[in-house]
Amino acid sequence: MANMLKGKTAVISGGAGGIGFALAEEFGRRGMSIVIADIEAEQLAIAEQALQEQDIEVLACQLDVTDYAQWQSVAEQAKERFGKIHMLVNNAGVGGIPGSIEDTNHKTWQWVIDVNLMGVVYGTQALTPALKAHGEGGWIINVASMAGMAGVPYSGAYSATKAAVVSLTEGWAVELKPHGIAVSTLCPAFVKTRIHESMRNIQDKYKSSKLTVPDGKSGSGMFKASALVEGGIDPNILARRVCEALESGQTYIFTHPNYRKPIQGRSAAIDSAFKDAEQSPIVEHLKDDSIDIL
Repeated sequence: MANMLKGKTAVISGGAGGIGFALAEEFGRRGMSIVIADIEAEQLAIAEQALQEQDIEVLACQLDVTDYAQWQSVAEQAKERFGKIHMLVNNAGVGGIPGSIEDTNHKTWQWVIDVNLMGVVYGTQALTPALKAHGEGGWIINVASMAGMAGVPYSGAYSATKAAVVSLTEGWAVELKPHGIAVSTLCPAFVKTRIHESMRNIQDKYKSSKLTVPDGKSGSGMFKASALVEGGIDPNILARRVCEALESGQTYIFTHPNYRKPIQGRSAAIDSAFKDAEQSPIVEHLKDDSIDIL
């Protein structure tokens, strides 16, 4: 794996802390040049210095992932500094605010969609031409979540966007394979990050007088308690696992094998529903039709 990465360049959104910074460190130790892009200017400077002290070639760029023009600027800065770009890690994300269907504010929905989903779309649109240009292939890693594999009650916006990221990854993996670009989705469970403090970076355009963090009585699932996040695995463990999974060519990168049984249960329920359709007098005649799009 070290030989695969050595001399290559990675662009990492949300790279100033948490998962993004851990990946920056791990990839940098394996010989990559690193572009860390983040909305937090102060933390970005701290991360840049930390990487420099490890003799990792690094460029720091401030980035709001909901602004496509800023993504284009990051791409240009990266190319100017390092020439070729070989990897994009769409890592920046927010947890949203837990709440019931009725109580989740529309601005919360828009914030989570714009960061977690459109941020991935914008990053991939802005960087894919550079990944294609040199003809050497590369990698795109889209950071989703275990919530993208199975919905989490009271975290509708978060779960929906992460499921969308998984689906985008599946489609892009096929689309970019002829260019030698491998596309993977990273789906961790709890990791010791600051995602439960996402409100610290909410942009002004998403703020509302109705945006309040609930007292926990209505919240459940991933964001019921910050203790779940703070008790998660160390991001450095995740980073090493990502490299391991890239080496074996995984489209889905899992870090928590203990979640296998619940996801198998979801898969079994889906298969059972297909069996029910096959036995339906209304649609059973379609079961042997050819499939054109998958």
